[in-house]
Amino acid sequence: MISKEFFENVELMAKERGITVEQALEAVREGMIKAYKKATGNPCARVEFKTEKNEILMYSQMLVVSEITEDPEIEMKQITLAEAKAISNRYKVGDIVEQKIDPKKDFGRQAVSTGKQTFNQNVRNSEKANISEYFKNQENEMIDATVIRIDEKGATLQLANNYTTFLPAREILVNDNLTVGERIKVYLVSVEDGTKGPKITVSRSDKNLVIRLMEQSIPEIQDGTIEIMGIARDAGDRSKVAIRSVDPNVDAIGSCVGEKGARINSIVSALNGEKIDLYKFSSVPEELIANSLQPATVLAVIDVDPKAKTSLAIVPDDQLSLAIGKQGQNVRLAVQSCGWKIDIKSESDAKAEGRSF
Repeated sequence: MISKEFFENVELMAKERGITVEQALEAVREGMIKAYKKATGNPCARVEFKTEKNEILMYSQMLVVSEITEDPEIEMKQITLAEAKAISNRYKVGDIVEQKIDPKKDFGRQAVSTGKQTFNQNVRNSEKANISEYFKNQENEMIDATVIRIDEKGATLQLANNYTTFLPAREILVNDNLTVGERIKVYLVSVEDGTKGPKITVSRSDKNLVIRLMEQSIPEIQDGTIEIMGIARDAGDRSKVAIRSVDPNVDAIGSCVGEKGARINSIVSALNGEKIDLYKFSSVPEELIANSLQPATVLAVIDVDPKAKTSLAIVPDDQLSLAIGKQGQNVRLAVQSCGWKIDIKSESDAKAEGRSF
């Protein structure tokens, strides 16, 4: 059967459904073989596509045997050696006899319907497999999404390839005021295969979203000159990030802030106003702990226990509230981002206890 229109339609359909031409032709192949089985009872046939000639060829397949048996292990239709030799004298037992089939003549309406069902199912399976593979390649990365619906449970997002997923309310930032049509950044947490397509879990509250935004906005992080050593986040309110430069000529804080704050402001904007506190990482525990409590001033860090990773920070009396932060936020984020337990005392309390620093 020769049909240029068939191959043109296959290419068009493949493009529309997001599958390859090879996947589309394989779906056609499976459908034709299923239809042939429905029409004849023989599950074995071969379909060949000669795209350069716009030709579709189909062959029935029969196994040459000395005697026809009811062996359940033999799925292929059997033909005796005598019958095979009537077709061609070259056949011997064990050979496969192929004969051309004309689907238009040999397939009834019911067989064609079965073939169409198989084709459609295979196309859907290819669609799901391709979408799943596409998003699995972006797992643990930041992706773009468009808000298409909002309710009290969360927001429905449109991702690439017109695929949709749901962003639960718990994963939306407290400072987000999402609107339909708004484009946002989300972190792709996981992709799981499902019967109706991949289940894609995304988040705006994951701390890795901040890391990916920094990687995107700051070239020195992209090329490894600046490294993120620790991060803690109260999503939608404040993040605290420890950074260091592996190049002594590159200022880690200045590079991340950017000229007139351009780089850090682009990150803050993507997080709808969430504050980003940056501090310099140090391999010296006293320096690291003091830096982590910024913007508060630290007079001294004492009682450092490397094994238990505990410490005591002494701050000026007027800096105590700032060091602790509202509802303990500053010290909590400091502890989480630097990895040390930090107790805080005011200068007057420390002196009253006779501590030297």
